[in-house]
Amino acid sequence: MKFTLSWLKDHLETTASLDEITYALTDLGLEVEGVEDRGARLAEFTLGYVESAEKHPDADRLRVCQVQTDEGVQQIICGAPNAREGITVVVAKPGVYVPGIDTTIGVGKIRGIESFGMMASERELELSDEHDGIIELPSGKVGDSFVDWLAENDPAKVDPVIEIAITPNRPDALGVRGIARDLAARGLGKLKKRECDAVEGAFPCPVSVTIDDDTLDQCPVFYGRVIRGVKNGPSPAWLQDRLRAIGLRPISFLVDVTNFFTFDRNRPLHVFDADKIAGNALRVHRAAGGETLVGLDEKEYTFSAGMALISDANGPESIGGVMGGLASGVTDETVNVFVEAAYFDPVRTAYTGRALKINSDARYRFERGIDPAWTPYGIEHATRMILDHAGGEASEVVIAGTVPDTSRAYRLDTKRVVSLVGMEIAESAQRQTLTALGFQLEGDMAQVPSWRPDVQGEADLVEEVARVASLTKLKGVPLPRLGDGVPRPVLSAAQRRETTARRTAAALGYHECVTYSFIDRAAAALFGGGTEAAQLENPISADMSHMRPDLLPGLLQAAARNQARGAAHIALFEVGPAFSGGEPGEQHTQVTGLLVGRTGPKDVLGAARDVDVFDVKADAEAILSAMGAPAKVQILRGGDAWWHPGRHGKICLGPKKVLGVFGELHPKVLRDMGVKGPAMAFTLWPAEVPLPRKSGATRPALRLSDLQAVERDFAFVVDAEVEALTLVNAAMGADKALIADVRVFDEFIGGALGEGKKSLALTVRLQPMETTLKDKDIEAVSAKVVEKVTKATGGTLRG
Repeated sequence: MKFTLSWLKDHLETTASLDEITYALTDLGLEVEGVEDRGARLAEFTLGYVESAEKHPDADRLRVCQVQTDEGVQQIICGAPNAREGITVVVAKPGVYVPGIDTTIGVGKIRGIESFGMMASERELELSDEHDGIIELPSGKVGDSFVDWLAENDPAKVDPVIEIAITPNRPDALGVRGIARDLAARGLGKLKKRECDAVEGAFPCPVSVTIDDDTLDQCPVFYGRVIRGVKNGPSPAWLQDRLRAIGLRPISFLVDVTNFFTFDRNRPLHVFDADKIAGNALRVHRAAGGETLVGLDEKEYTFSAGMALISDANGPESIGGVMGGLASGVTDETVNVFVEAAYFDPVRTAYTGRALKINSDARYRFERGIDPAWTPYGIEHATRMILDHAGGEASEVVIAGTVPDTSRAYRLDTKRVVSLVGMEIAESAQRQTLTALGFQLEGDMAQVPSWRPDVQGEADLVEEVARVASLTKLKGVPLPRLGDGVPRPVLSAAQRRETTARRTAAALGYHECVTYSFIDRAAAALFGGGTEAAQLENPISADMSHMRPDLLPGLLQAAARNQARGAAHIALFEVGPAFSGGEPGEQHTQVTGLLVGRTGPKDVLGAARDVDVFDVKADAEAILSAMGAPAKVQILRGGDAWWHPGRHGKICLGPKKVLGVFGELHPKVLRDMGVKGPAMAFTLWPAEVPLPRKSGATRPALRLSDLQAVERDFAFVVDAEVEALTLVNAAMGADKALIADVRVFDEFIGGALGEGKKSLALTVRLQPMETTLKDKDIEAVSAKVVEKVTKATGGTLRG
């Protein structure tokens, strides 16, 4: 949004400087993107006086002029028809850049005669489109700056141009008056009254207007009137200067009027050539589909069903809220016009504009929301300006539909400024601010003005008060303490466990992945999913048709991609949800890790090796320990089908309390997922880890024993199919208080043991806490170990 300083002062009575105004605009939320000093580019131009002008000896249209400048009399050759003796002109000396022709003036010869500069026209200085002659000034002293002369005699031509960024929630700031209202509320001046009396119609309007019933939601109201006997032509200089300053090209007065009110009051208007309206009737309706119209931009548009159109007896003449048609547009020969002021629905206008790829000032404003209540006033202001500058006689106003009711009120709770914003603002100041912004206060209720569609609740009232008061006045203060001591933790136990799992896995050398929660049916079926309950109704692609039942498919796909790019040694992990169905609650959080390849790169000492089950077991136990799982757990069989049947284990607290699974993945699964195995993995369920019995933050005292530990070795002969874990678990259960650790240190098969037998040797570590162990105590525990292992395995103690 661009506007000039003098344009702003048409609405705001102020003595504030340009810097004060731009600072206040940004502070109010209307961020200033730039200020163009239009006088800067003219700073090097000075005034000169033509002492003589003689015909060039070799050119009929050229004059050899002797021009008095601040550097003495200079010879300048000029081809302008008004170059003559005795006029004050604008001189560009050698070395001066002329913006209108993008040229730096130098000393040159024209038809054999030297010229030391040029005398400029208005177009060459980008002051207007006038180029029939050089600038003639009615007064001025030789050598004076042309910029200073303009500032004193024609300030509009060097008026600073301010450009601000408008957020979508502030359509009122798309008009200069809305900007002035904000500045007045801030205290930088007083908002001027810029209303006009209604123009009394001299005759009935010869053009009728109707709105189809099914179109009232897109165009609820339409005002129009005919003005006959107008004289179209160039706009007054002040209007052209303002439009040109904000980047618009003046076209003709009738068109410029509509552009002026678009930016002055955020009120798009349109003028038809009344003599080109077939049937003297306009109809606002929905497009049936397939209609065409050549717009004012001379492009043909084809309409889809539902778009809002304004048609006469011959067909569409305008695109509602977007652009007028070329056929009914005004020209220099226009003498009778029909002025339109209507309100179009923002959503439908945006839809139509996007579909047709039209970006117009009218569409930009309608789709953000203009003031519907100002519709009848907009047509009166436009009528008054046309009558004052183009003459003519106005008809009565024809009205179709009714102005939409946007009235709404919200309670003003002056205490909420402190709770929502953290600022102390007096109640009187709050009420004064809202009144200055156009709100009507009745008791503690604030009636929202029609030009503020963004205000939709009590919190918005607080925002307005704080915005005008300036959020720069906010002071940082510490939050109030709820009580003495350490505040309660913000994160839940589950959130803390997830964070702990991530940090521990990363510390173990894993790289975190974040994969999609959607996978293909085949991959889901490999991991117990792929059912209709977990199928998406509208998947992004065929590869994302089902919710993942496990995190392993995503990690395996990532591993396959890395292997295809030459990364053979992979350590990945992910923390996220897996889904057993599509209903709320049918999901759980997993911590999953994957190891593929070797423990490290090739080594001259042969230290690197293939990853194995015990690598992922150690990592899984480390993460569980960090999450608070008990140190003593059981390792059981019975994992799901995607685990290798003989190379995996479930980490349990009893047969039904499963904390996680670790092991080697089934070769068939790896083949289907395209991973070159073997691959080791673990899956943990943080929710299954028991919460500590005490909720306090303190830890129990560290209990160490200064008594010497004792180790005893046992060798048992068991059947070959008996698992070593069975022996370990049985030995650990012999005396849970005294036995600290049980490890397998030897396995022997064959020899005198016979077919189908093997020998497993265990080391049992006894750690006393109260008294030193005596021989009888050690023998008693040893007997229990032999009894437990024998009962659990059917084996015998090896002699």
